[in-house]
Amino acid sequence: MSPQEFSLLMMSVLISVAGQFFLKMGAIKLGKVDTGNAVNHILSIVTTPELLLGLSCYGIGAVAYILLLTRVNLSVAAPAVSVGYIFSVLLGYFILKEPISLTRVFGLGLIVTGVILVVWKK
Repeated sequence: MSPQEFSLLMMSVLISVAGQFFLKMGAIKLGKVDTGNAVNHILSIVTTPELLLGLSCYGIGAVAYILLLTRVNLSVAAPAVSVGYIFSVLLGYFILKEPISLTRVFGLGLIVTGVILVVWKK
């Protein structure tokens, strides 16, 4: 993977992770959904700025991913975007104060190892 391709990958991943973060912030603002408030929650999505920002980030991330796919094989690009899981866990830990178990750290290590093996050029 060339430096330009890697930049496109990271742009796609980081913008998509930002989208996940903003969707979570919007979901926290909405509160828990149950059968009594589901319709109100669905209607509130279009008026919650964090959710709109999160969806916009996903759209921009998708455009960057499409540009990446014009240059890189799907068999490399698709597994490589899984590095986004690492950034999501780190955002959850540092900003949302979510715990990270040792098992989760081990799993993240396996993801990193897998991505390295997939993008490694012979």
